Amino acid sequence: MFRYLSWLTGLMVVAAASVSMGFGATPLPGDAASIRPLAIGAPAPSFNVRRPDGARYRFDPAARVLPAVLVFYRGGWCPYCNTHLGELSQAEAVLRKRGYEVLFLSADRPEILRSSLNDEAESDAAGYTLLSDSDASASRAFGVAFRVDDLTFQKYKSRGLDLEQTAGNALHILPVPAVFIVDARGVIRFAHANADYRVRLSAEALLEAAPPATPVN
Repeated sequence: MFRYLSWLTGLMVVAAASVSMGFGATPLPGDAASIRPLAIGAPAPSFNVRRPDGARYRFDPAARVLPAVLVFYRGGWCPYCNTHLGELSQAEAVLRKRGYEVLFLSADRPEILRSSLNDEAESDAAGYTLLSDSDASASRAFGVAFRVDDLTFQKYKSRGLDLEQTAGNALHILPVPAVFIVDARGVIRFAHANADYRVRLSAEALLEAAPPATPVN
């Protein structure tokens, strides 16, 4: 299976498997370059997030029958995220045919998951499973969350982006854009994260990393 890992400027910081179930309790990094994503071979953590209607969605690796692709993105306000979701639209359909559940996890609150996307991305995401990780429980568990510093928060706000409004809280936490593939036994088989939010995993690389799934009997 294709293994594609990138860090800032081409490298990805990988955590040891031993931190996989306890990362959420550790202090958050103060910048994107200091994240510690979970490593290939680590058990995936469980998490609870929300659907656009506010209903809870629980990801339980121990109860999986087929594998899952998890795509963490910053929010619909991010033009790079909109472009990436659009680029993944065809790959998402192929992945579902191959037997994968594909989940898109955003820092946006549930009510604006779809409305915050631009028109093109919203159309492309019509069939996506969009989930709100506005409390950062999932991104923290996978080691890709970081706290936005006050200077950056105020800079965003001066440009019309209020992270407290988009997330519905004052946590000031964002995920580094990341993609994980979790197999049917709940083990991470692929991981990609880059502290430079402009650098995204291509649809072609994602499909190469995700061969047709074999269900657990």
